[in-house]
Amino acid sequence: QVQVVESGGGLGQPGGSLRLSCAASGFTFGIYAMSWYRQALGKERELGATITYTSSTNYADSVKGRFTISRDNDKNTVYLQMDNLKPEDTAVYYCYARFIKNDYWGQGTQVTVSS
Repeated sequence: QVQVVESGGGLGQPGGSLRLSCAASGFTFGIYAMSWYRQALGKERELGATITYTSSTNYADSVKGRFTISRDNDKNTVYLQMDNLKPEDTAVYYCYARFIKNDYWGQGTQVTVSS
């Protein structure tokens, strides 16, 4: 049974940091590209960051230089370190796994940035 489970969301302060985790099971994690998407209220879901199976990374301009995606294949987990948070980072963050035609979504975790 495939499971993709995000954790680590919550309330963050502007300029502060949060770290999201995504634990995966039920598929060969190491060969999948892993991504973090986010969806703010009333907006479309957008790609934030991707890490390939070779650990190459790519970031949206809106998070580049502030967010860092990483993976631990031994733990079947991908992380999103979010620094210098801004109110516009408020959104539901989703973990996404993809390998060719197979893909899986997590249920999302809420991140709210507010003072």
